[in-house]
Amino acid sequence: MTRALPPHTYERAKAPAAGGSPEAPGPPPGKPEKPRDSFFDNTKLLAIVLVACGHAWQPLTSSSRTAEALYMVVYAFHMPAFIIVSGYFSRSFDARPDRLVRLVTGVVVPYVVFEVAYSLFKRYADDDPTHAITLLDPWYLTWFLVALFVWRLTAPLWRIVRWPVPLALAIASLAAISPDIGDDLDLQRVLQFLPFFVFGLSLRPEHFKLVRRRSVRIAAVPVFAVALVVAYWAAPRMSSAWFYHRDSAQELGAPWWTGLVMTMALFACSIVLSACFFAWTPGRRLWVTALGASTLYGYLLHGFLAKGSRFWGWYDVDWVRTPLGMIAVTFIAVAIILVLCTTPFQRIFRPVMEPKMAWAFRLPARGPRQAAPGPEAPRAKASGADAPREREVVRR
Repeated sequence: MTRALPPHTYERAKAPAAGGSPEAPGPPPGKPEKPRDSFFDNTKLLAIVLVACGHAWQPLTSSSRTAEALYMVVYAFHMPAFIIVSGYFSRSFDARPDRLVRLVTGVVVPYVVFEVAYSLFKRYADDDPTHAITLLDPWYLTWFLVALFVWRLTAPLWRIVRWPVPLALAIASLAAISPDIGDDLDLQRVLQFLPFFVFGLSLRPEHFKLVRRRSVRIAAVPVFAVALVVAYWAAPRMSSAWFYHRDSAQELGAPWWTGLVMTMALFACSIVLSACFFAWTPGRRLWVTALGASTLYGYLLHGFLAKGSRFWGWYDVDWVRTPLGMIAVTFIAVAIILVLCTTPFQRIFRPVMEPKMAWAFRLPARGPRQAAPGPEAPRAKASGADAPREREVVRR
């Protein structure tokens, strides 16, 4: 019998379930809050900033090879890195009732609200009255909430299988060559991004310390330089849709076996670039670090402006497609994300992002000093006549 490793201190910090940290379960009732780890808050914030930058660059990729190359490099690692961190903070998920409640209120409820809101936005802002309102076909950004819900529920299973990452890669490879999966719940993305979540589940604090060494930070510079050169070469030769992980190889017009090759190649590429990204992420507290606790606000809210900019023709202005225009668009995207993660937007949207919903659930009452069940619950020390029996069970 083996004893579960104690979770990282940051993992037990009390963080808003939907405020950018659906992956970090809070401490059991009666336990003191632990300080947040600035490195992970900075990581999540930078990853969401890159998401916004990618969405801002996408309309420019058709007319600029440089924009396409930057777009491809960012899309190769920004969501994988965020998903890896989500998996890392799901290591202690054990389907305990209070954690299931947090999963529903912090993931399912925001999904329902924003899927309906985005569908209505598409109908009226894009003058598309036939756009369906359905919870079975996530539109635009909401696929991540569906994926996080599925991944989190399966976390206990991945912790007990013998080779979790190879198994997840096998599932992703099969999905990449299966065009019949369809669009329901965006299962292609759920399955093709699965290896990154499982990889995060397999990580430990020492792994992040390893990539944050000075030697790795220095090595990350030529790695990213090579990635940019390769992306610039590949821009006119390769579709960036491969990085979305939402279609099979056949749907992208490639032979079926290409899906197997690309799944492995893109996974390796994304892991390397994510490691470089982690190496460069500051570990100290910055003036924007606190915003890392509410990145889901910025993620879900910025999509209205990102899509609205296309619907309303903001990119039709010629100067936007100049180098100076691309720089301006980048700064605007960064500023929008930072603003949307601030306290005023948290207060306005907390009722739908972090609803209490105590009326909807029945949770067992706990005393203030009662230890909660789960991997982090301390083991009672055996003594007296029970000690030999305890040691015998451990040996077995």
